[in-house]
Amino acid sequence: MKRKTIRKHFDFICPHDCLMARGSALIVKTKPLKIPCDPRYGLVVSKRDFKLATERNHVKRLLRDWIAYNEDLMLNDFDYVFIANRNILSVNRETGRQEIKNLLNKISKKFQDNEK
Repeated sequence: MKRKTIRKHFDFICPHDCLMARGSALIVKTKPLKIPCDPRYGLVVSKRDFKLATERNHVKRLLRDWIAYNEDLMLNDFDYVFIANRNILSVNRETGRQEIKNLLNKISKKFQDNEK
């Protein structure tokens, strides 16, 4: 199932007790679904870290590709927020896909541990 994107600013805000995983190039946070059976994801690529619009657009394209590749690992109980940092520009496609996979697996493991 293809996920929709988060559009509104308020929907990007994650609670303090959210599940989170931190990698070298990005941070992944989760929050409970706003609308049941409608999982979404959002991308945060700040102007403070990426001054040029071309850089921000490039990072968003990279993230969308990596997310689409690993979408089956995303839990349907959560909305996901992906926050990019400056290091993402030095990561190649395969490494980025692997990093997203590792972060999503960490979140799944934390979720399973919380359920016990």
